[in-house]
Amino acid sequence: MSEIKPRFEFRTFASDLGIVQEKMRRLAPVEKIRESSETYIMSAGNNENNTKVRDNLMDIKVFVKKDKGLEQWNPRMKGAFPMERSEIVEKVLPAFGVSSPDLKRDSYSLDQFLKEVIHSHNNLTAVKVFKRRFSFTINNCIAEIGDVYINGAHLQTANIESVNIEDILKAMKMTSLDEYENVNYLMAIKRVIGMEQLPDDFYLK
Repeated sequence: MSEIKPRFEFRTFASDLGIVQEKMRRLAPVEKIRESSETYIMSAGNNENNTKVRDNLMDIKVFVKKDKGLEQWNPRMKGAFPMERSEIVEKVLPAFGVSSPDLKRDSYSLDQFLKEVIHSHNNLTAVKVFKRRFSFTINNCIAEIGDVYINGAHLQTANIESVNIEDILKAMKMTSLDEYENVNYLMAIKRVIGMEQLPDDFYLK
């Protein structure tokens, strides 16, 4: 089997991405509309592992590197609930970068995992995220605009991703995304819930 190459990505969040949305819709037709309700696990000890649960599946992506302002992320694990204690201890908890709690059960449902492992930990928190996304193809790249609700707080998001860095950079210019800060979901959520500070010049942009 051929090796799957992790894509590079540029993503941003703002209260209004009107010009970006306008340009994306002008450049390409909407190919797909998706809605999803997800739970992200935020950790005070980690900014490199993106951990979320969707459709009762745990999904962890790990940060690989930055190149020309773009970020590359790689899938680390996918696991279904109920989940065995050994899998939580060996694969999930290390991704949070915090002290591991003493697990009492042999396996955990999602509800048990959230209540007994996440909510009881001082450095972990579960965040509800609802997404409504519109996808396009622009300059051979996957492109997306969407509405995101982080614990009820509304933001707009846009991203462009591909294995080809130069294609992304060109698509960013075509859509005016090159005028924005690259912010991944992990950092955006932490800023909303107060786990990370906004840049000093955030309100001047």
